[in-house]
Amino acid sequence: MLQKGPIQIIEWEDLDKRKFYSLGVFMTFTSRATAYPASLIRTRLQVQKGKAVYAGTFDAFFKILRAEGVRGLYRGFMVNSFTLVSGQAYVTTYELVRKFVSHYSPSNTVKSLVAGGAASLVAQTITVPIDVVSQHLMMQGCHSVSQLSRFKVKPKMVLAAAKSKPTFGQAWDLTVQIFAADGLRGFYRGYVASLLTYIPSSALWWPFYHFYAEQLTLLAPSEWPHLLLQALAGPMAGATAYTITNPLDVIRARVQVEGRSSIIETFKQLLAEEGAGIMTKGLSARIISSLPTSVLLVVGYETLKKLSLRDELIESRHW
Repeated sequence: MLQKGPIQIIEWEDLDKRKFYSLGVFMTFTSRATAYPASLIRTRLQVQKGKAVYAGTFDAFFKILRAEGVRGLYRGFMVNSFTLVSGQAYVTTYELVRKFVSHYSPSNTVKSLVAGGAASLVAQTITVPIDVVSQHLMMQGCHSVSQLSRFKVKPKMVLAAAKSKPTFGQAWDLTVQIFAADGLRGFYRGYVASLLTYIPSSALWWPFYHFYAEQLTLLAPSEWPHLLLQALAGPMAGATAYTITNPLDVIRARVQVEGRSSIIETFKQLLAEEGAGIMTKGLSARIISSLPTSVLLVVGYETLKKLSLRDELIESRHW
């Protein structure tokens, strides 16, 4: 039996940047469209009081589907799709920081940890204002849950939406309300909470991904393709990182949707209301949403990098 070599990591200097960015936009949009319904469900589960509206992930899915249809699962998606910009900023920062750190440390774990955290910092700076608006849109479909949102679509806008009015009408209405109430700061409400959630998640995801991929390479039969092992490593890394950081994600959602300003006070109130339950609140939806995202991210991103290899390197690389 042939010995299987280590998984080759394609670095930034190996890429044809024009191919990388043009194909990358399509990959990012596809992964976000696939995961969006689970993200919407996660937000509603995290914001509701206890189990006042939804008993869990699957209960929420079927209730939303019955009451609001498929469109209800994609409420706010058009606004959220602007995060394509942050997606490209994320991968660019990740690759550039990996290259920079490689001058100081050859360790793949160190490069992945630092680059993942830095990439998330840049991406969240772009994403948070979009998230603030899209999360308020996510809350509008269910009356019981929408009452927890500080801002609500005007009744005439809801009526217009029922007649297939574009989502941007509702988004603009909420944007105006947020700006009128809080100014520009309102669009960065929960920014610190987001950084505390997503920087650790991203910083942990990449090292765990490479670790699981390497271990699977050692354990799996030699004829198994590396891409399959990487596809398995992605969800494993996501589940690990998101389980560790889930309490921070719950706090982030509450801060952004309910307009809270204190992370510590929000944590204390959540702890008083729900005890240790905040550790797993919305976690199953978060992990479920991470499964297709992680698989698509890994398969898409690794394939994207292979397709984006500079022409002179194609013949020298084998997988």
